[in-house]
Amino acid sequence: MDVFCLNDKNVVSMETSIGNSDFSNHLDTPLLSVVLATPGRFDTIRNTVHCLLAQSIKERIELIIVTPSRERFEVDENDVSDFFGYKIVGLPGMNSVGAANAMGVRAATAPVVALCEDHSFPEPGWAEALIKAHTGDYAAVGPVIKNANPKTLVSWADLLVAYAPWIDSTPSGESDHLPGHNSSYKKEVLLSYGSELEKMMASESVLHWDLRQKGYRLYIEANAKTAHTNFSLFSSWIKSKFHSGRVFGSARVHAWPSWKRLVFTVASPLIPIVRLWKIIFLMPGSRQTVGVFLKVIPVMIAGLSFSALGEMTGYAFGPGNSIDILSYYEFHRTRHQCEADHE
Repeated sequence: MDVFCLNDKNVVSMETSIGNSDFSNHLDTPLLSVVLATPGRFDTIRNTVHCLLAQSIKERIELIIVTPSRERFEVDENDVSDFFGYKIVGLPGMNSVGAANAMGVRAATAPVVALCEDHSFPEPGWAEALIKAHTGDYAAVGPVIKNANPKTLVSWADLLVAYAPWIDSTPSGESDHLPGHNSSYKKEVLLSYGSELEKMMASESVLHWDLRQKGYRLYIEANAKTAHTNFSLFSSWIKSKFHSGRVFGSARVHAWPSWKRLVFTVASPLIPIVRLWKIIFLMPGSRQTVGVFLKVIPVMIAGLSFSALGEMTGYAFGPGNSIDILSYYEFHRTRHQCEADHE
């Protein structure tokens, strides 16, 4: 692992309302390590970094930037000097979001690691709310998700398909799984997966289910909010749903016997119906949410169908090159937004 490390020697002693947990007693270490992966330049993550700088505990945040080449990545020092410190981690090739996040986790110093994205923007209070929740007996804590580009039906369909159980207005409470690429974890829990960590983080739903099977508890914190930029180009969205479905399917059946893989492959045409039913019952029932849901049902069915096709392919044939292809859609989200989002 290729790492450049800079720690802020002038750590600020500050009072917060986090409480008397182990997390807040050691001012010489960060409370939270934030992993932010990008295959591009610093400009691609600048907006997310600025959101992290708006956090009430920014002086206790360690920023971990994962990029293909540490030597070629130039950081704007003015944008990172207020953090506890930062590290640049080189991951040559970087063709997988899961591998990049796993590499960032291994480089982290804080006891809690949060995953961020170049197209998801934490609101003020996000970091402190996550740390407060982690003082409880939870292996992972997730935020609620807001729509950062709400002008199109495709964007709302993408949000509901991916994040329906955790959209804004969701109350705090325990959950069976959490928002992928946007949640936080006890570092020691993730590191316990050893060499399997990359595979588990390729599809975080599988990771969350495995944590629950092992007896760990997961939690949604309503006071931790992030605004997520969704796909708004229909062509990009359905392609991404196929490849994410294939990655998920292959990760899910990794240790299954052949007969079980066959059963799930044959039953895959039922997936859109099952998932649509779950979305109806899991999403918060606010008037706005119900109104949007009714408008985007046809778009959602299309996305769920492509996702199911990918999932079936993953069950039957494995991931193929979908992990590599999916990284194209996960990074540089502006490529996959329509003109309405830029007005």
